[in-house]
Amino acid sequence: METTFKKITVEATVNAPVEKAWAYWSEPKHIMQWCNASDDWHAPHAENDLRTGGKFTTTMAAKDGSMRFDFGGEYTHVVPNNFIAYAMADGRTVTINFTPQGDQTHISETFDAEIQNPEEMQRGGWQAILDNFKKHTESN
Repeated sequence: METTFKKITVEATVNAPVEKAWAYWSEPKHIMQWCNASDDWHAPHAENDLRTGGKFTTTMAAKDGSMRFDFGGEYTHVVPNNFIAYAMADGRTVTINFTPQGDQTHISETFDAEIQNPEEMQRGGWQAILDNFKKHTESN
């Protein structure tokens, strides 16, 4: 029986052209700077092969060393500067749209919610990471 997951969408408009937003989203040196939901976490390692069939992994860790996990998946569809779709190991999927708006880029990320944690907690965590992406991209 196939599991049906609830879809959650988070969004942000980044004050950067789509080419810069795409590069900062995809380059490991940048991913390690923005891929955390709060200041007491960080991403000490990232690998990313951003192409259809490529894989990625980002280590997310508490700065105090109390917890860490690898977040990863396989890209199922990639259109440069426009669209990313990937599947996680547990079968959940994510789609990300990059929409140019002049010198800005609107990013809409839709993910399948997992069942262990409340939806609002998941929405808040994913939104915080997207907000960190916006802050990092705009400040560099």
